Amino acid sequence: MNKFNIGKITIGGDSPLVLIAGPCQIESQSHAEQMAGAIQEITQKLSIPVIYKSSFDKANRSSVNTQRGVGIDQGLQILNSIKHLFGMPVLTDIHESYQAQICADAGIDVLQIPAFLCRQTDLLLAAGATGLAINVKKGQFVAPQDMKNVADKIASTGNRRIMLCERGYTHGYNNLVVDMRSLPIMAETGYPIVYDATHSVQQPSAMGTTSGGDRTMVPYLARAAVATGCVNAVFIETHQDPDSAPSDGPNMVQLDKLGNLLEQLLSIHNYVQSIN
Repeated sequence: MNKFNIGKITIGGDSPLVLIAGPCQIESQSHAEQMAGAIQEITQKLSIPVIYKSSFDKANRSSVNTQRGVGIDQGLQILNSIKHLFGMPVLTDIHESYQAQICADAGIDVLQIPAFLCRQTDLLLAAGATGLAINVKKGQFVAPQDMKNVADKIASTGNRRIMLCERGYTHGYNNLVVDMRSLPIMAETGYPIVYDATHSVQQPSAMGTTSGGDRTMVPYLARAAVATGCVNAVFIETHQDPDSAPSDGPNMVQLDKLGNLLEQLLSIHNYVQSIN
């Protein structure tokens, strides 16, 4: 298993389960500080390593009229401040090749490749060339064994700090389904595996101009994924008031329920580790 560090966090192999968490998109400096502080308090009590996630631009929104975020300049300033205020690594999506080096120069620790873009060669190569850790979401249209080709594109730059992320398959109209077999299949690549518990319950474009979702299903799928013994990190978008969030509200976990869910996942992870 390929193992590497992201700041002070080690991911891969028999390292502790890592949490990637935060609101879907950056809303403001004060909101980011509020969320990061709350997430840090929860994770410190449980001794869970955490990477703060929030995106400066959500370029794959359902409609041109929905909110995309604060933009790259303000967004990277906010993420950089969160990194230094709270001492945690930070992650953001990129959608264009030119954004990769800008994010690296701004102190971002992890670049995330959205599922829709996981086969975009130039984007993968630009991300890999930064030397940063890369979290690639498996496309809703991609078989798990084909993610090896995606990883190989990034690794061709000499960067093997790669994570492969499951977020569900397209299954009929406006619905996703998670095949848990994909986790051990992708783990055969040797790269750390991330399970995206909140986008897995998304219902793409189900509300016409926005996506729907069912956050009540997050705990069931997250527990099942961790129980496979193949997951090195869990990705959970969270918000203090998901129903008022500018994006992905229906599938985000309520912040005050995050701690209880993480306790469950830790118990399962520790048990599975003890019997392997």
